[in-house]
Amino acid sequence: MYTLPPLLSDILAISFDGRGSPSININLPSQTEDSPSHGWGFGWYPDDRKSAMVAKDPAARGNQVLVDAITEWSNFRSTVFFSKIHGASTGYSHRETQPFSRSFAGRDWLFMHNGHLDKVELGKLHGEQSRLLEPLGNTDSELAFCELLAQIERGAARRISEVDPQALHGWFMRFDPLGSSDMYITDGDSIACFHGTQSPKPLSYSRIQPPDNRDSYVSPAAEIILNDPRDTYRTALVVSSSTFANGSWVEMQPGQMIIIRRARVIWDSAPVANQPVQRVPSAQYQPQTQPQAQQQDGPGRGDPMAAMGGEQAQEHVTNVRTKTRADDGTLLGYRLFEVSHTTDYEYTDPVEHSTHFFRLQPTDDPVQEVVQSRISISSPAEKIQFEDVFGNQSLHCIINAPYSKLKVEAISRVKIFAQPADDHGLSRRQTTIPMVWMPWQRQMMMPYLLPSELPESQLTEMTEYAMSFVERNDYHLLRTIEDLNVSIYRDFKYVPGTTSLNTTPFEVYTSRQGVCQDFANLFICLARLLNIPARYRMGYIYTGANYANKIQSDASHAWAEVYLPFVGWRGFDPTNGCAVAQDHIRVACGRNYRDATPTSGTIYKGGGGLETLKVDVKMEEITE
Repeated sequence: MYTLPPLLSDILAISFDGRGSPSININLPSQTEDSPSHGWGFGWYPDDRKSAMVAKDPAARGNQVLVDAITEWSNFRSTVFFSKIHGASTGYSHRETQPFSRSFAGRDWLFMHNGHLDKVELGKLHGEQSRLLEPLGNTDSELAFCELLAQIERGAARRISEVDPQALHGWFMRFDPLGSSDMYITDGDSIACFHGTQSPKPLSYSRIQPPDNRDSYVSPAAEIILNDPRDTYRTALVVSSSTFANGSWVEMQPGQMIIIRRARVIWDSAPVANQPVQRVPSAQYQPQTQPQAQQQDGPGRGDPMAAMGGEQAQEHVTNVRTKTRADDGTLLGYRLFEVSHTTDYEYTDPVEHSTHFFRLQPTDDPVQEVVQSRISISSPAEKIQFEDVFGNQSLHCIINAPYSKLKVEAISRVKIFAQPADDHGLSRRQTTIPMVWMPWQRQMMMPYLLPSELPESQLTEMTEYAMSFVERNDYHLLRTIEDLNVSIYRDFKYVPGTTSLNTTPFEVYTSRQGVCQDFANLFICLARLLNIPARYRMGYIYTGANYANKIQSDASHAWAEVYLPFVGWRGFDPTNGCAVAQDHIRVACGRNYRDATPTSGTIYKGGGGLETLKVDVKMEEITE
């Protein structure tokens, strides 16, 4: 239990991934009528509009009536909340109480400062600015606020996201020699937090995620409770100058600045100390060197195709395998793998008649070459090799001979070619959300645009979650997809045995745990809710067995692929938070797991009693 020390000034900021309604209780000590009073202020953006609401009590004496009325108000719902509690003082009026609010560039901005600056030197720094940026009160804090807005105006920016983070950090650092300068500024979307080198108090931040967001977070200054039923699955990032008793908190370094948007630190001036530990690190490797004749450049040097075109020739590569260098001269080699996938079935009663589908042959396309592949089945069977409607190489088998044991073994040798990075600067390659599809494109993509058939209330909740990534990334298409991919990796736990094939994306979303197929299904559902075509991909991932839990390389792996206009299908692995590259072997794809499952079948006669299934996957890199 906390013993509350004498209250000093504290600043608190909360950023939600979606609109939230926190209960914020301020801890004010008991006071007599003759003692100096404390004060507090709240700032938020009702329903995420550009106009802010600010409520203040500059001379509170332990009376929480106004605070309770605010936090229970229906409009107390936002993705951004500011609060400052100032220590006991005299002479504070409404205009000196923070947070300060000022309309600028078509929106309200909020600002808080904990500390004291040399006002004379600050005035020299601010100079003769526009009369629209003159402070209303006489505090050093509001003058610093006006100076920041003046710098933003000079740069012709209208939001924090339009300001170079390094420049913004430099503007904060200009205040640092003038005194203690812990500062928060927000435009309603992003929050910039700066921790000065002369600050008397630490500044820390923490991400509060489900299910721990139902806990009460208590500090000497305030108590935060996310008990609104609408906020059950909300994630919040809290930055505070007062240490909380629970939660995992990261203490900011002196001089550090972070920018927060939708419950995520999107920029950090000191990011090295906060890098996450990778769940499944990929093996380190160097690209295979191409034969000497392929490395030579230019006409007359083993490149007769270039000589044919002269200086005006343009290279149009139709097969990635033929391109041995990127535009910057980087070698584009390939990696060679051998994969064995063995499935053993055993039954106490013999199976007399069964049919099976096997999708175990890797895809052969310009990026991936199947050097050789074979599938062997221990029992005699009638086999039909064909390409299914999703383009997967499939094998249908009918077994009429009785068997108690069935062994299916697939061995493949595959080359994975490196390819140059996609150029998303081309005019026809869409870079923003919402996605625009021609009618015939939508018709062809419809199977990959329909989300899972879930109750409307669940899809509504997940749509709001998906939109938090869009808004956090300013509607940028690729950054949204990458953020979604990395966030599932960071925020969801890999826990084998907690889910089944029938687990829905909403159940994964609420439990925040699962395995690779669950994370792929969640990614696909969220992408489709954003009108981005997405499909399920089954295959293998090479890890070199260089990690604690080998389960992902000892079984088939799953990830998601999205279709980008004038780019094509691109893979994203939310289990590992990475884009699909030369560590992944692609085998089968489809709308969902059932379309791409590696093995499936039906027993029509026999096979009663106990069934035992064993799967063994081995993946090895081969050096030629």
